[in-house]
Amino acid sequence: MTLRVLLVEPFHGGSHAAWAGGLAQHSRHEVVTVSLPGSFWRWRMRGASVSLATATVDLLAGQRRPDVVLASGMFDLSAWLGLTRRILGDPPIVLYLHENQLGYPLSPNQKADDEFPLANWRSMFAADEVWCNSRFQLEELLDNMPALLDRSPDESHAHMLEEVAGRCSVVPVGVEMADLPGSGERGDPSVATPLVLWNHRWEHDKNPKAVFGSLVKLAEEGVAFDVAIVGENVRVDPREMDEARQALGGRVVQFGHMPRSGYVALLGRADVVVSAAHHEYFGVSVVEAVAAGAVPVLPDGLSYPEVVPPPWHPSALYPEGGLTTRLREVLTDLQAWRARCEGLSGEMRRFDWREVVGTYDDRLEALGEGYGRTP
Repeated sequence: MTLRVLLVEPFHGGSHAAWAGGLAQHSRHEVVTVSLPGSFWRWRMRGASVSLATATVDLLAGQRRPDVVLASGMFDLSAWLGLTRRILGDPPIVLYLHENQLGYPLSPNQKADDEFPLANWRSMFAADEVWCNSRFQLEELLDNMPALLDRSPDESHAHMLEEVAGRCSVVPVGVEMADLPGSGERGDPSVATPLVLWNHRWEHDKNPKAVFGSLVKLAEEGVAFDVAIVGENVRVDPREMDEARQALGGRVVQFGHMPRSGYVALLGRADVVVSAAHHEYFGVSVVEAVAAGAVPVLPDGLSYPEVVPPPWHPSALYPEGGLTTRLREVLTDLQAWRARCEGLSGEMRRFDWREVVGTYDDRLEALGEGYGRTP
């Protein structure tokens, strides 16, 4: 059965855009997308429901209605559904949470507020199914939700949480890997300067300061390495990155956002991928780098113990406070750490879109076929 799937993406940039494009490319269903640019996330949470409703009306005018809606989470799904009720009909609705606002770290200039977490709650309540990209996110979300709902002055929704939680499950992100190099394509680590890759979104929650601080310390010790600082910059003043570039000087061989072809080539050269993130619900960039053969230096927490299979935890994950020590160990004996990580790159290929798209397609089809039928 081929469905018509309406994919709604309020923040079509970075990993969100890659996810939407990957599903549309690999799905056996017809996927039509309505989206907004990946910028101004606070305004997306407040206003995207209206903008996307208008775009949806325009998209579907005179066309077949969707059999299923798959909506990404950075907007108020319940408001969008109300605004599109005349054009949309009554298809089953899936909410896909790349992230949620209950567990997301506050930026330095942001005050704690329940506005956006409550938008997440309304969206979850409105959906027939809620898919989270990791077990880590799902458990954190459900752990934090009771305190949010208990803060209501009256008419608490707390008694509804159990039923909504029953609609929640884990469906991992698909990652485009068809063009990634393999781990066997790297050269001899004993004859080349190791290349360290930091390939995250340039935001405070990725904790770049800790990584660059460790690298500067190792540079002062005389440890040999080069570094590539890449990723999507959404900041006017990416101070930590500029300071790192100045402090590390000629060791910085790549700086800033790259086109896909250049980025893939860089993945083929990177020996080590490093993170010190405060927040990570999945980690597409790390999955890409490790699948391409980089030795991971990752915190023992967040989504990483879930993304990295347990046999490789000792070689891939460092304990709290252990970043500099682990980087030093890896960079001074790269050959040994590659051997410890043998087989891991192949395991990360389980997130390849060609592997996971069947889960998406089968679940969407089951929902479409069974919607509205009494058991």
